[in-house]
Amino acid sequence: MAFSFNGNSLGGRRRFHGTPSLADINVVPLVDVVLVLLIIFMLTAHVMEFGIEVDVPKVRQVRDSTQELPVVTLTRDGRLYLNEQPVNINELGEAIQKRFGPGQEVYLRADKATIFDTVAQVASALGEAKLKVNLVTQPVDAADQLGARGR
Repeated sequence: MAFSFNGNSLGGRRRFHGTPSLADINVVPLVDVVLVLLIIFMLTAHVMEFGIEVDVPKVRQVRDSTQELPVVTLTRDGRLYLNEQPVNINELGEAIQKRFGPGQEVYLRADKATIFDTVAQVASALGEAKLKVNLVTQPVDAADQLGARGR
């Protein structure tokens, strides 16, 4: 029995000379792999976003087991505190170096409604005392982001 390709009926002698090659790529396995990876990503994405929840134990004496860090707090109305103690901006650098030692990192925590000029003055006073200033911020919750979008 003889087969003909493209109208050629020469039998077995010229079987592969006139046939076009099949250059089509089968994309079905590629699509299957991509869909499986998409499903795996969708199932594990919530674990990566929230991390692992750990319920830490409670202890009675917190002061003895932790290091006290210098935190400068600036209230909405411009009052200045060093670790819950009122302090004058002109004595801020000396008070930190006397209490915590030289070369400390200072955490500056300011209310979001505080005038920026006041925050800049406090940061400048800390910089003049050769202290590294770190600003304290709070991360945005997912609930806060949804609430902000709805406004």
